[in-house]
Amino acid sequence: MQTKSQIMDKAQMERTVHRIAHEIIEQNRGLEKIRLVGIRSRGVPLAQRLSSYLKLIENQEIPVGILDITLYRDDLSTISHQPVIKGSQLDFDIEDAVIVLVDDVLFTGRTVRAAIDALLDFGRPRQIQLAVLIDRGHRELPIKADYVGKNVPTSNEEIIKVEFEETDGQDSVRIVLV
Repeated sequence: MQTKSQIMDKAQMERTVHRIAHEIIEQNRGLEKIRLVGIRSRGVPLAQRLSSYLKLIENQEIPVGILDITLYRDDLSTISHQPVIKGSQLDFDIEDAVIVLVDDVLFTGRTVRAAIDALLDFGRPRQIQLAVLIDRGHRELPIKADYVGKNVPTSNEEIIKVEFEETDGQDSVRIVLV
């Protein structure tokens, strides 16, 4: 895949995640009921980073859960005959919590719809919010993020490639051509 342009480097990603953490605190007037849930796979390191920044800012530990939406996808049959299920891990009660779903890129909205379906199988939160690093547009469902790192208009021939040091060995956000 050919890189068309670099959107964010390590420093820009850090500043953006820090800003989103501040926005979560401001919008919720604190962190009392906040629980972060990262959507596998790259929503997880983003949620963990948000939790670290929230602890730095408010000196309060915010739990992070992991949500595997594989079986909730509406395109499961087109992805694989044998999908790999890595499992969800929510080590906290979501009843009456404010859940911030976290993902790297918001595109059609179908991943978020699947994540909401998966999350509701664990209980009924007071509220579900959405935080994304990149919103690239092209929505197919009426889904809008509460916290957006950066809006990046794209064409259908472009892909947003988000890399995290934890999973990919480096921090970057690029537009690549299909």
